[in-house]
Amino acid sequence: MLDFETTGLSPEAGDRITEVAALRIAGGRVVDRYVSLVNCGVRIPPFIVEYTGITQEMVDGAPPVDRVVPELIDFIGADPLAAHNASFDEKFLKAEGALLGHACRHSDLVCSLKLARRVFPGLASYKLGLLTRSLGIRFNGRAHRAEADAEVAAELLLHIGRHLDRSYGLGQVEPDLLVSINRLAAAKVHGFVGKYAADRRANR
Repeated sequence: MLDFETTGLSPEAGDRITEVAALRIAGGRVVDRYVSLVNCGVRIPPFIVEYTGITQEMVDGAPPVDRVVPELIDFIGADPLAAHNASFDEKFLKAEGALLGHACRHSDLVCSLKLARRVFPGLASYKLGLLTRSLGIRFNGRAHRAEADAEVAAELLLHIGRHLDRSYGLGQVEPDLLVSINRLAAAKVHGFVGKYAADRRANR
C-alpha cells in the first residue's frame, strides 16, 4: 500500500513528492514498511504546508530524492502495488523514477477507492477519511501524512478482503482477484466473484 504527499496534483506541471509511505501486506497484516520525508529541492506552497503539516524545514532536512525513490522502488519490487486513488500515486512514482532513470517493476495496480465503489456501492463518500469512518475503521495519526494515510488505506484493503471472504467463502483473497474487480462495473462484481469462488472450490 503506497501513499505520497506532494507539492500539488500533477508531476507534468512540476509537482514533486514530499513524503512517502509504503506498507507491505502479507497474511492479512502489515509486515514491513518504508517511510520517509523526501527532499526534492523544491519549495512547498503555503496551502500544502497547511494541508499536510509538512514544512519547508522538514523536507530541507530530509533524505534526498535520488536516495529515497530508488530505495522505494526496490522495496516495492515486483509485488502488486495498491493505493487509494491509485492512478495518482502511481503517476508520481513513475515520474520520479523516470527522472532518475529508475524504472518501476510492480506487477499490477490495485485501487482501494475503485474497489470500495464496487464492493460497497451507494456509500455517501469514497474519500479515504469519510469512507473508512463509515466502515468503522479507525484513523491513527494525522490525515494527509503519508504513513497514517497508508495505514488506514491498508486497513481498508484488508477490510474489503475480509468482506469478500465472508460473502463468498474465498479463504485468502489474492491480488489478482482485486485487480479483476477494479476493472468491472459494480453491477457485475457479484456474478464475477461468485463464479471465481465456485471455480476455486472446484479446483481445490
